[in-house]
Amino acid sequence: MTILDKLEQEYLLRTIESGIGLVERRQLFLWTQGAFQALLPHEIMLCVTLDAAGTVDHVECLHRAVLDRATLAQLKAYVAPALVARWQAGRAMPTVIDATDIALCATGMDHALVHGSAQPGAAGTVFALLGMPSRPEARQAYFLQLLLPYLHLGLLRMPVAASAGQGADDAPVRPLSGRELAVLDGIRAGCSNEEVARQLGISALTVKNHLQRSYRVLGVGNRAHAVARCLALRLL
Repeated sequence: MTILDKLEQEYLLRTIESGIGLVERRQLFLWTQGAFQALLPHEIMLCVTLDAAGTVDHVECLHRAVLDRATLAQLKAYVAPALVARWQAGRAMPTVIDATDIALCATGMDHALVHGSAQPGAAGTVFALLGMPSRPEARQAYFLQLLLPYLHLGLLRMPVAASAGQGADDAPVRPLSGRELAVLDGIRAGCSNEEVARQLGISALTVKNHLQRSYRVLGVGNRAHAVARCLALRLL
C-alpha cells in the first residue's frame, strides 16, 4: 500500500483539479508541466491511441525538450509501438522499461514508465513517460495509475489533427528579470506561492506580484501557461 505524504497529497489534488475538462493538445501539455511534473518528472510523454484491434492508431508526442524531426518521427513510428507492445505483454500493468530494451536504445533515454487504459487486443490509450530523472519505482507507477483517467479522457477529447509542437511564439515584450524567472522556476517544480516565497526569502504577496508581471510580459493568463511559454522560449 502506497501512503502519500502531505506534499504529495497537495500535488495530487492540484493535478486532479486542473485535469478536469482537458480538451486541447496545448491544455494537455500545460497540465503535464504543472504539479504533474512534481509527481512524475519527465521530458517526453508519448500519448498513444489504440484501435479496436489494440494496434497503434495515432501517437502524440508532448515534449519539453527540443526534438528534431528525425527524433520525433522515430518516437512516433518505432518507439511508441514497441513500448505499447511491451506494456501489453506485461498484462497491461504499469511497466518500467530500461535502456537495455531495443526500443529505448536509440533514444538515449535511460528508462520509460508505461501504462494505459486498454485491455490487450482492445481499443484504448497508452502513455509512456521518458526522460525521468531516475528509474521509476512503485511510487511513480502508483501516481501514473491515479492520473491515468485524466490522461485518457484528455487524449480522447483532443482533435487528432492537432498541431505538431509547442514552439515559441513571438518574443516577450521585455526580458524577464532574474527574480521573475526564479519564481517561475519554483512554479515549474510544482511549488505553491508560499513555498516559492520561503525558498527565495520573500513574501507570498511579492511572489504573486512577480507572477502577475510575468503574465503580462509573456502574454499569458495563468501559472501553467507561463511555465510552458518559458519552456518554449528556453528561458527555464
